[in-house]
Amino acid sequence: MHKLWAFKNQLTIPFNHVLKAYQDKKSLEGWAGWRLPGTSIPGIFTAGTFYKSGNKIFWDVSNQEKCIVVDLKDEEYKQLVIEVENPEETIQLLSE
Repeated sequence: MHKLWAFKNQLTIPFNHVLKAYQDKKSLEGWAGWRLPGTSIPGIFTAGTFYKSGNKIFWDVSNQEKCIVVDLKDEEYKQLVIEVENPEETIQLLSE
């Protein structure tokens, strides 16, 4: 269902394009941005491509407690806001 709501089958990001990964509850509050294309039902899930403050951001989140933010360079997206199985482990893996 995530593929359907996000309008994306997969994203491939080279590891050297990852600037940092972190949890940021404040970035989840409020408006995700303009949907193009994407789906957003506040409090339920946000998935797809969104534009906010001139940045293209990919969202795929239904459980905010398992959400991380990944800042990127030299990519179509400036940021990924994604749900992962184990946030702490994923952040550590992307930070090494």
